[in-house]
Amino acid sequence: MKINWNQKYTTIAIYSYIVIISSIVFYLIVSGLDKFTDALQGYISILYPFIYGFIIAYLVNFLLVFFIKHLIKIPVMKKMKKSKFHKIALLFAYIVSGFFVYLFIAFILPQLVASIKGLANKLPDYIVSTNDYIKNLSNNVDLPKEVDSFINERWDELAVFINNFAGELIPKVFSILRSTALSVWNVILGIIISIYMLAEKDQFISLAKKINFALFNKKIADKIIQIIRKAHKLFSGFLIGKILDSLIVGLIAFIVLSIVNMPYTLLITFIITITNIIPFFGPFIGAIPSGIIIFFESPVMALWFALIILLLQQLDGNYIGPKILGDTLGISSFWILFAILVGGKFFGITGLIIGVPLFVLVYSIVKEIIEAKLKAKGLPIDTKDYLGK
Repeated sequence: MKINWNQKYTTIAIYSYIVIISSIVFYLIVSGLDKFTDALQGYISILYPFIYGFIIAYLVNFLLVFFIKHLIKIPVMKKMKKSKFHKIALLFAYIVSGFFVYLFIAFILPQLVASIKGLANKLPDYIVSTNDYIKNLSNNVDLPKEVDSFINERWDELAVFINNFAGELIPKVFSILRSTALSVWNVILGIIISIYMLAEKDQFISLAKKINFALFNKKIADKIIQIIRKAHKLFSGFLIGKILDSLIVGLIAFIVLSIVNMPYTLLITFIITITNIIPFFGPFIGAIPSGIIIFFESPVMALWFALIILLLQQLDGNYIGPKILGDTLGISSFWILFAILVGGKFFGITGLIIGVPLFVLVYSIVKEIIEAKLKAKGLPIDTKDYLGK
């Protein structure tokens, strides 16, 4: 029987059928969400080496571009074939990357683990001494009974939490190390895949452009390429800037903390350096746990640490950050805060880091579309022109 697709009721029936089937599939997914996510996770885990490979390739590519830019100035390199020159630059990029990884594993990681183990072992003593201090303080200071009772109850709860946390700290650290060791094979495969990606970078880019122009008309294809270039420029500028900024801040923090003989200097410096990559909230995320760790060792040093961090963040916010990042973001503090909160909610720690450049990209695309529509209507594009209208 021939179906008349243009008939009104046939169209309604087809759409109804699609809606019903979609609803059933959605119900089955939601009702068995745990099984669905487990199955999806299993399929995604197959792609882990390629995901790791892409991330490693994207990071190493910064060094590759650096070596290509500077090695070409050497007379001997100028005479080489392009393919051979690219391989030499790639080799240098991976040697330098491997050297940085070796420095971290050989010198920093063992001291970090030792600091964490020492902190976990000392935490019970810290709790007892702090508990005695609070009791002596409450005996010497004439506080209302309700306030004294409230302080003691809250401290007891905090002491139980810290004790439990201390007991789980070392197992958690070793669990993280064990899971990292289990994923070593994926990381090794990722490194191999990243080498192939960078070795054939031009071919992959050409293939992507070929597919892009095959699927879309020239105007849309050009726009997609323009957006990808903008995204790469935005993400690379932001990531390089934040990493460099964090390394400078970490180096200054390490020097200053070493001079004042701060407890757990290396561990505190590591926390400050890593968390400083997160915009806006990063300094607070790093400073609060670091301050608590130092407070248990010495309340006086904790006050000095708070002062050092305050001065360091003023230096970073007013001089170091602007000099390195410049006007990379180009959005107000409100939108930065919005991007961090939304990114953190949906993507966790990764969202806190990439949420801002991702939002800036979407923001710039939406802004471009709105301004183009305003221009087509002969209306002003400056936001200030709409004040009071």
